Amino acid sequence: MMPLYRMNSLASLIMELRILFGRVRLTKLEIQILEQQFPYYARLSEKHKKEFREKLAVILTTKSFIGRGGLRIVSPEMKILIGATMVMVTFGWKDLRLPHFSKILIYPDTYYSTISRQYHRGEVNPRYGIIVMSWNCFLNGMENQKDGVNLGIHEVAHALKLENQIYYNDECEFFNPEVYRSFQVLASEEIQKIKAGDQTVFRSNGGIDHDEFFAVGLETFFEKPHEFFEYNPELYGTLVRLMRQDPRVWIGTRS
Repeated sequence: MMPLYRMNSLASLIMELRILFGRVRLTKLEIQILEQQFPYYARLSEKHKKEFREKLAVILTTKSFIGRGGLRIVSPEMKILIGATMVMVTFGWKDLRLPHFSKILIYPDTYYSTISRQYHRGEVNPRYGIIVMSWNCFLNGMENQKDGVNLGIHEVAHALKLENQIYYNDECEFFNPEVYRSFQVLASEEIQKIKAGDQTVFRSNGGIDHDEFFAVGLETFFEKPHEFFEYNPELYGTLVRLMRQDPRVWIGTRS
């Protein structure tokens, strides 16, 4: 059997060749979807828009978008908006592409898991390198950009946190260790506040554990950055350093 590190090296080489010679090119329609339906992109400068499109092209080249639960056709809109969410969350890193998670499964609505025996809106499966999303729930998350509830951001956040811990591929430990430790300490304080029923800027799911708080924290970070900063500037500043971007710059002042 070929050693795991060699298999990974071969997979990485194939992926790099795909990016170099088979990279997806965004069509005018797809760029129009970005401009009209993805506010984060629309607010960027022309220079950053170009960087965003380049990162998105890599995501679309290296990920497989697969319909499930009766969803036979994965539309360009689905690929662009889910891919753009991945780019937005990872935009602070030039080459970060979450290689472990190569498959994006899309259900038309909430789906039943035979493993947990519950209905899900989305999930991340690190064993099989899969991110799963309900398209209807994804769109609901995008409809209100200021409520701190966004399925796409939530699931990509879980994948991002896991990718940072996966040591056999070419991406790991991209979080600054010192900043991440500071975040963990401050996150623990917020988790206790949520569990105690104190009023915070975060929704209640953030109190489940550190994994959920990170995902909920990023939803709040991207959708309610000004409220987040006013509530806890130290924690917000730690996330700015950890994620290497500040959504307040893109969103501007609150209306």
